[in-house]
Amino acid sequence: MRLLVLGGTGFVGGAIVAEAVHRGWSVTVFNRGRHGAPPPEGVRRLVGDRTTPDGLAALADGEWDLVVDTWDGAPRAAQAVARALADRIDHYVYVSSASVYAPPVAAGATEQAPVVDADPGAADGDYPTLKAGAERALREVFGDRVLLARAGLILGPGEDIGRLPWWLTRVARGGDVLAPGPADLPVQYVDVRDLAAFLLDAGVARRGGAVNVVSRPGHATIGELLTAGVAATGADARLRWADPQQLLAAGVVPWNDLPIWIPEGHEFRWMQQLDVGRAYADGLTCRPVADTVADTWSWLRRVGTVPARAGRPARVPVGLDPAREADLLAAIGDDQPAPVRFG
Repeated sequence: MRLLVLGGTGFVGGAIVAEAVHRGWSVTVFNRGRHGAPPPEGVRRLVGDRTTPDGLAALADGEWDLVVDTWDGAPRAAQAVARALADRIDHYVYVSSASVYAPPVAAGATEQAPVVDADPGAADGDYPTLKAGAERALREVFGDRVLLARAGLILGPGEDIGRLPWWLTRVARGGDVLAPGPADLPVQYVDVRDLAAFLLDAGVARRGGAVNVVSRPGHATIGELLTAGVAATGADARLRWADPQQLLAAGVVPWNDLPIWIPEGHEFRWMQQLDVGRAYADGLTCRPVADTVADTWSWLRRVGTVPARAGRPARVPVGLDPAREADLLAAIGDDQPAPVRFG
């Protein structure tokens, strides 16, 4: 297989390149060449900036069986790439996002749920409209030759947002750890390596249309994830489970202050309740949460810190400040829900 990865140096793109190299494919990456580690040995690197005039010159020649695109910028840049490659590729896979669904989003949303209105020729926008606009642009060019992979929460080695790394770093410090209850709250996510394998398999199979790519709801729970973190780090840490209403009343922001956690009844709870029937029917498999957590901790110890997001503005850091966590732990006291035992 001749694979072209548009990007290839970030979290998801890097995992796709690694999986394709492991399969023995012929891999080319196209990016600005400003960020990230050099591509693995044997990978051809083309340099260009799709947002500038003549930025696609490096793609003027060449043919590929499959393109995988991780773009989250202006839709018109995705449109320009699609038009440039339309006659020289067999199939296109776009790494989109469940964020394209138009609010309010119902629990169990399928790929047929309405998406936000977006312009395929737009030069700017917020994240949902950028992704939705790119989807439209690619569909207009490729039709059934494009797979729109609407990923949910992505975790695993290389994560450059820092959600799971924050939890692992916090647990590794030991002591009492503020844990957002209930411990049996289902968590829905996908390991980046499982996502990469699914995307390449789907590309080989020439699958088109939209697909939610994330684990089944309840593939893991928040308790299983944090308990796996304690086991992976070997830390002397005690998970102090807090009632979700108590945390919300104290101003704790789900997803940001306590990463990954979205309590029942929250407006964004649907993000961990997506319907994934099509993805599993198409062959998605998801490794155990303990493997994702342990491998992420091994990677984090090796690199030392969460890397900057390749080619993107810095994000607001996730996770509670230690002093605020200490205040919240003091407010909880020892009157907390009984711990949930696992396995």
